[in-house]
Amino acid sequence: MKTARLFLCLAAFLGVTLTGNPADADELVRFESVPVKLSAFRIRKAAEQGEILSQPPGTPLLGYLSRPQGDGPFPAVVILHGCDGLRLSVKDLWPQRLVRWGYAVLVVDSFTTRNIQDTCQSPLPDRVFDAYGALNFLSEQGFVDIGRVALMGFSAGGTVTLDATKIEGNEQLMERKFRAAVAYYPACDANQGDATVPTLIMTGDRDNWSPTERCRKRLARLSDNGPPIELDIYKGTYHDFDAPEFKVGRRVLGHIEKYNPDAAEKSIRSVHAFLRNYLAN
Repeated sequence: MKTARLFLCLAAFLGVTLTGNPADADELVRFESVPVKLSAFRIRKAAEQGEILSQPPGTPLLGYLSRPQGDGPFPAVVILHGCDGLRLSVKDLWPQRLVRWGYAVLVVDSFTTRNIQDTCQSPLPDRVFDAYGALNFLSEQGFVDIGRVALMGFSAGGTVTLDATKIEGNEQLMERKFRAAVAYYPACDANQGDATVPTLIMTGDRDNWSPTERCRKRLARLSDNGPPIELDIYKGTYHDFDAPEFKVGRRVLGHIEKYNPDAAEKSIRSVHAFLRNYLAN
């Protein structure tokens, strides 16, 4: 009896759930990005020159798949990391949080199979196709409700998230679509215009890496016909404000990255309400 009681106390201290089977968390999975489609111009020129074209393959990718307990089908979130790769809060903390909320999660690793360390000072690969490759992979998982999947990105991944869900972008070439989009401190394109899905953008007013003014300008250009785009700006807040690994703060390439617990908590509540609203049945 004492041994059992000690085990229960230890489990409670560690936050272990003892009822039912544990969630399958951080399963390493492999899939491919959606192949970049040949343009109509390229196809026409090849035909004129008698050239035989083959569709280029997708890029092999790695991902980390987490899911709640049970059979589902669950709504899901695809997560895209920033230019510095898979940091703790993106790979572990956000998936754990989302699984507690009832979502399956696929964190996309866009760098390992490309032998990239970071892209903070170099051009990014076209990661929009990574996002839709992840969506295709989730469509093959019986525990995922493929009609209720959101795309969520951080920093450069947030920029990709906005690009992947913009009107007249590559989204129109894709068979499957995301239901909603969440972008943490992205570099907004002031001329981008409407989105294809409801979108939540969150950034800090002291973030000089992803200036808020460009996001404001984009919202000012929206038509009255597109899905809603919500912009939350947190005062006194820098880049990576949701990431507790940056409690001390640091300067990278002239930009400050610093955790802000108040802004982080507010943003988490916003994400929770946003996903509940747009990924509901």
